Amino acid sequence: MRVAIVYTSITGNTEETAKIINHYMRRYTTECYVYQVEHFPYYELGSFDVMIIGTYTWGNGEIPHEMLRLYRAIENSPTNGIVTGVFGTGDQCYPNFCGAVDEFRDMLYVHSKLAATLKIELTPQRIDEPRFERFAEVVAERVNSQKGITV
Repeated sequence: MRVAIVYTSITGNTEETAKIINHYMRRYTTECYVYQVEHFPYYELGSFDVMIIGTYTWGNGEIPHEMLRLYRAIENSPTNGIVTGVFGTGDQCYPNFCGAVDEFRDMLYVHSKLAATLKIELTPQRIDEPRFERFAEVVAERVNSQKGITV
């Protein structure tokens, strides 16, 4: 299973979450690559079995500018067979908590095999560990079920 974790982070919270998810995904594959969105090789988009997207939310629940290219690339590419997940960090004091996660979720539901979403309040905490573990497990199970592998 070849996995890309593509993220953007402004405060470091989403970056830290990407590292934690990478740790848990490595239980299921040795081919897990983590990219800041600016360094993602778009020409390899179709070569991944899994794409996990991490984003913070900007303004009133919008996708950050630096993530729009990735959003459009997935939306306009033949990615229907790729398993996806999306996660983000945010602050519940805003009315649209992790709104960018919701925006990606809705698009990924249509253009991929969306497996899981995860929203983290501010910064990842020890109490969130079971949620990270379950996120990785659900994504891996979805890939395996697509390939006809039972675990």
